[in-house]
Amino acid sequence: MQVSEYQDLLLPTLKKYFGYDSFRAEQQEIIESVLAKNDNLVIMPTGGGKSICFQLPAILFKGLTLVISPLIALMKDQVDGLKANGIPANFFNSSQTKEEHLQIFEDIHHSKIKLLYVAPESLSQLENMVNEQYISCIAVDEAHCISSWGHDFRPSYQQLGYLKAKLPNTPILALTATADKATREDIVNQLRIPNANQSISSFDRKNIEIEVRPANDRVSQIIKFIRSKPNEAGIVYCLSRKSTEQLAEKLLLNGIKATTYHAGLTFEKRNKSQEDFIFDKTQVVCATVAFGMGIDKSNVRWVIHYNMPKNIEGYYQEIGRSGRDGLKANALLFHSYSDVIQLRKFAEGTSNFEFQIAKLDRMKQFSEATTCRRKILLSYFGELLSENCGNCDVCKNPPEFFNGTLIAQKALSTIVRLKESEATGIVIDVLRGARNATIIDKKYDSIKTHGIGNDISWKDWQHYIIQLVNQGYCEIAFHKHNALQLTEFSKKVLFDNELVKLTKPVAIAEKETKKKTTKKASSSNLFERLRKLRHSIALEEDIPAYLVFNDATLKDMEMNRPMSDEEFLDISGVGQRKLDVYGTVFINEIIAFTNEKKVKSKKGNTHKITYKLYKEGLSIDEISAERELAPTTIFSHLAKLYTEGKDVDIYEFIDKNDVAEVRKAKETLKTPDGLKAYFEFFKEQMDYATIRLALSVIEKEEL
Repeated sequence: MQVSEYQDLLLPTLKKYFGYDSFRAEQQEIIESVLAKNDNLVIMPTGGGKSICFQLPAILFKGLTLVISPLIALMKDQVDGLKANGIPANFFNSSQTKEEHLQIFEDIHHSKIKLLYVAPESLSQLENMVNEQYISCIAVDEAHCISSWGHDFRPSYQQLGYLKAKLPNTPILALTATADKATREDIVNQLRIPNANQSISSFDRKNIEIEVRPANDRVSQIIKFIRSKPNEAGIVYCLSRKSTEQLAEKLLLNGIKATTYHAGLTFEKRNKSQEDFIFDKTQVVCATVAFGMGIDKSNVRWVIHYNMPKNIEGYYQEIGRSGRDGLKANALLFHSYSDVIQLRKFAEGTSNFEFQIAKLDRMKQFSEATTCRRKILLSYFGELLSENCGNCDVCKNPPEFFNGTLIAQKALSTIVRLKESEATGIVIDVLRGARNATIIDKKYDSIKTHGIGNDISWKDWQHYIIQLVNQGYCEIAFHKHNALQLTEFSKKVLFDNELVKLTKPVAIAEKETKKKTTKKASSSNLFERLRKLRHSIALEEDIPAYLVFNDATLKDMEMNRPMSDEEFLDISGVGQRKLDVYGTVFINEIIAFTNEKKVKSKKGNTHKITYKLYKEGLSIDEISAERELAPTTIFSHLAKLYTEGKDVDIYEFIDKNDVAEVRKAKETLKTPDGLKAYFEFFKEQMDYATIRLALSVIEKEEL
């Protein structure tokens, strides 16, 4: 097919499989380019809709779309998400048996799979299938892994260039959330797609509130922050394995259910931590940066950085794991110079030391900013924001400047008297007049400035000295045990009384959420009721809750309150398959909530009303219209009525052969809970209503 022939299929396919009525910015243009068999490089922020750029063409292409993905542990979740939308997909990796691999080969040969996820290391096992007879498109996800300049260097990705030589007429689509100019050039060169169309979407994730705080007593701050957001999932990123475990332990001691994730854990433990988080069994994960890549969990509401990241690319990608559904999210970063020092040590001895330090300096500048942080973040990626964002800590609480010349003179004078040989901590101890062992042993209690700043707290002194470093009045000599030293600008302050403007520390006041308020909200709020319904369905079907519906879709239901199939299908995120599978129960819950008193007064009569209309000779569609209920709901009523012994001709709605097939499935599956097991057993060819009716027949026969 030519791309023009696909044109009329784009929006119907988007709605049917993904539940959306329109494309996001640039999605359609990218999809049309892929369908025209052009190579593409897509830079789109996390949650911006990158996946649809290759998943939708995959549905329309005749052959297979091969998706090269870096993490084996995440492939199943991504494939489960596709299957939940009615898209045939699978993954191929070392966790599977030889028999499973053979079945995949068979499915590819018979065009039964539209998307196949594979790690780059497993591509060699698919060599006989990687040809233009089978492959229609190749998507390289997390493409920054290809680049030697990228922030997550992965050698196996650099061997993917052979694909273009082997499949010259097959479009290659490289996707990542973050890549500066050098990384973008490296990606297209490594993949041998120099003429690829490059699409760089806006990096502005307006829904994420950005905040940076000094790392003073950060554990207490984190505990208060999490308690202020009950029932919300979040990730705390830590620099080391040890700190993830220590923090998780402290959170547990304070009644916050948290788990850990880092490379030092066994595969089984890492997998359990990840699955517990994805399935909402654990709300908080304390993790190293290895956690989160490729996770499609849409209801992560916050991300905390316990330590400062080593560069802006990593920071941006990590905060992007929150608020993927477009709803309000929070990104909180704790900043300290000890983190800067540690990160510099990590960079020492590496082949690209200067490059890493330059990136670290930009991250440090962002953390210490006194102007709109989003402006700084976006400008790093070459995007200009004309107005302040209004959704970062600097915009919401603009720093209050004052004449800090005297404070600066006291600090700089103390640095001179310490012969520029001591780090920040000792300088502050001298300023505050401390008499600890170090001060007394080194006789620092006898210098002239000892105690000259005892009217300022230790934390506030730290805040002011960091600003003096940022403004260039002193510097940290990293090669001399992080000693504070003067600069050429210091003399202007010490001898010429040059004005120094400093900002006052911002007091952090976290609002604790009372349990009573939460309980009340849970019982009266429709969103909470829908969230609990989603959770129970997810448990029954053994899938993550966000694969049922994401939070944004539940919010849309809460706002519009659909009470028919047509209205439910109008909800953003509801496609035909989601309507077929989940429409009935969600519509019923919305109706129950909207007419709470009415429902309570007539509790137990709803099936009787359906039975009365059925006995009057109305068809399913007529009963559905009369009762303003989905047809699937009417079928469930009839199934229940039949089981209870009412005069219902069940075989008017179901074939005896279907009952026989369901009976066999029940025996094979050993009477599973829920309908999904049956649905999958029949390879999704028998609808839920038929399965439910057949089970009611079997149940009555067994009574």
